[in-house]
Amino acid sequence: MTLRDHWLHESGGLVWHWRALRHRQSLWSPFCHTVAGWLDTWAAPRDKLLIIGPSAGYTLGADWLHSWGEVAACEPDPFARWLLQRRMARHIHFHRINVFAPGGLRMLVQAFPHHALLFSNVLGQCAPRDATAARWYADLHAALRGHHWASYHDVASSNRAPDKAEPAPQADAASLESVLAQFWQGGELAITDHGTFGLGLADPRKAESPLLERAFAVWRLRPDQHHLVEWLSHVPT
Repeated sequence: MTLRDHWLHESGGLVWHWRALRHRQSLWSPFCHTVAGWLDTWAAPRDKLLIIGPSAGYTLGADWLHSWGEVAACEPDPFARWLLQRRMARHIHFHRINVFAPGGLRMLVQAFPHHALLFSNVLGQCAPRDATAARWYADLHAALRGHHWASYHDVASSNRAPDKAEPAPQADAASLESVLAQFWQGGELAITDHGTFGLGLADPRKAESPLLERAFAVWRLRPDQHHLVEWLSHVPT
């Protein structure tokens, strides 16, 4: 269950830092602006925050990070930890809990009973996509029922540029296909499904769904790669 150091990893690593250096101030800028809006309106108390998979915080604003009284993170990349520490200009606590290992979610809530939790563009890379995915997401919702938590994550990716790039709130999005159709309007579309749509909720539109907010945006990760990213936030029940 211990989070091991990774210099090369599907959710970050040295290739990720090189890509951020090339594109953060250009291709990534509209998406980072959208994320800033999502985070600014996130209705979580600004005292204690735990970020899962922040890398160096490339999509997180420094002002927003400093608005929290205390910040902790679970991040496997040693170089990312060093960079994030420098950006914070204050002490940030790093922890070794691997939330994707068996029992990891239970350990997380036991160790951080009073923190708001943010999954920072990590679930689309690290969460299960096999037969265990449904069970893992059910455990996620159950374990974090008493927490303020939020996630923005890759839902689908394609080499085809979208016809519409403006972010869209989609509290009533019924299916991945219906959301894709609002960004890619007509023609053939080859996608990679990251298995995170609605984070396993059977019907996110229902009133009893533990969602406060839901939205989508397109992130141009590389000149030839476009990701549909979903934002979900939850309030304790």
